[in-house]
Amino acid sequence: MRYKRILLKLSGEALMGEKQYGIDPKRLDEYAEEIKKVVDKGIEVAIVIGGGNIFRGLSGAATGMDRVQGDHMGMLATVINGLALQSALEMKDVQTRLQSAIKINEVAEPFIRRRAMRHLEKGRVVIFGGGTGNPYFTTDSAAVLRAIEIEADVILKGTRVDGIYTSDPEKDKNATKFETISFKDVLQKGLKVMDTTAFTLSQENELPIVVFDMNKKGNLLKIVDGEAVGTTVNM
Repeated sequence: MRYKRILLKLSGEALMGEKQYGIDPKRLDEYAEEIKKVVDKGIEVAIVIGGGNIFRGLSGAATGMDRVQGDHMGMLATVINGLALQSALEMKDVQTRLQSAIKINEVAEPFIRRRAMRHLEKGRVVIFGGGTGNPYFTTDSAAVLRAIEIEADVILKGTRVDGIYTSDPEKDKNATKFETISFKDVLQKGLKVMDTTAFTLSQENELPIVVFDMNKKGNLLKIVDGEAVGTTVNM
């Protein structure tokens, strides 16, 4: 195995599947199956999911809502997505724990670093909800922060495109894909991988990022097996 412990970052929008809003049960089941394959290989898996399929704080702020209130609503949305993924995984007999950065003791454990690492060591998938627990920070930042805290080997960012391109491949047919790229080159070329705060934090801690197409079956397993899938960002 190429990696022993991974942090998988999924966007909330990815859970919509073919829907315009909310959670697509079919897509949720597909993701749970992909994650199970990796867990069965003995890989320790932690997950951070966004909440954009339910509510996004920035969108609320754009319509006049208080940004802090909006961000807290977004954090709650990530907990909802976390509960959904937890249920889907447990239906496949994968042991999980949901930890939240904001206290919701009836549905999730509070985030405690040592407890999270112990769960991982026991083979449980740990889902981190509630972002960082603070407004003005994205779930990308939460993913990098948690990955560093639990000493993950890599951040795997599952998207709907198969890597990082010179420009948006959905808009530019001439866009070319990078197999590997350095943190420095990403910044110099102005490429969008994560928000600047998250990306800089990852760079400072020399934590590699792999951007890949999560919707293609088998991709997640191929990455942990050591195959070149997507684009790897490293030092």
